[in-house]
Amino acid sequence: MTLPWSYSALPTRPEGTWPNGARIALWVAVGVESYRPDEGMTEDILPRGAAPDLVNAAWRDYGNRAGAFRLFDRLAGIGIRPAVLLNTNLYDEAPEVLVAARAVGAEIVGHGLSNSDSLTDLPAGTEAAYVAKVAGRITAEEGAAPGGWSSPWLVHTPTSLASLAGAGYRYLLDLRLDDQPVWLDTGAGRMLAIPYAAELNDSTTMVGRQADARSFAAMLRDEAAELSLSRHPVVMSVVLHSFITGQPWRLRPVAEALAQIAAMDGVWCATPAEIFAAVQANPALAAG
Repeated sequence: MTLPWSYSALPTRPEGTWPNGARIALWVAVGVESYRPDEGMTEDILPRGAAPDLVNAAWRDYGNRAGAFRLFDRLAGIGIRPAVLLNTNLYDEAPEVLVAARAVGAEIVGHGLSNSDSLTDLPAGTEAAYVAKVAGRITAEEGAAPGGWSSPWLVHTPTSLASLAGAGYRYLLDLRLDDQPVWLDTGAGRMLAIPYAAELNDSTTMVGRQADARSFAAMLRDEAAELSLSRHPVVMSVVLHSFITGQPWRLRPVAEALAQIAAMDGVWCATPAEIFAAVQANPALAAG
């Protein structure tokens, strides 16, 4: 396999800042997800039981009934407009979530039709149509095409980048190979990989590794403190899910940490679209 990026060492790049003089561009993702009961991929809090698995289904659905609204309100109070990683089936299943997302100025990012899906499990020859269908639904509902894509389960096929570029996506929110955005060669034009920290992610860390919420909050503070020492314009990402950090006991320490980070000197609370626009205006903000 040939990787779709070229090597570049951070110390060899130009120093600088983001457009407002910040050293850190902070963006926060909120996964808002749809699952087919007892079918396909699922996120579970307990070992999956026999169908019907009502306990895990209820845990996931909490995010669309309560957690998303609580998360959006807390982020808005901090001054953070989230990037909503959206399974577009939610336009039909939980439209009030999208009303709330629009009210806080969220950016809508393509994240598949359902989180029971995976690009690697799609029937042969259907990937391009699938990612285009997601873009088409967002365009119809929001009045503008999505710029960003984040793959369900962070998986890709050998043709995924080309399919995404062909459908009009301009930046990918799946990879952290660097502290700065990196241009990818898709085979169908360039796409910008905006750093996505797989470990500053409530799913992989608080559920997958069973870290408690206060330990996760400490991780966020430490990341911001260390990145603030950089002489280069860097990106910090935090990935939350409506049914995980939307739980009140997790949200309080995480929101407190994000409020402290957002108030730090040199932190710009941005959306992926704003980061992409800044790189377009100043190519030196990206690596390669």
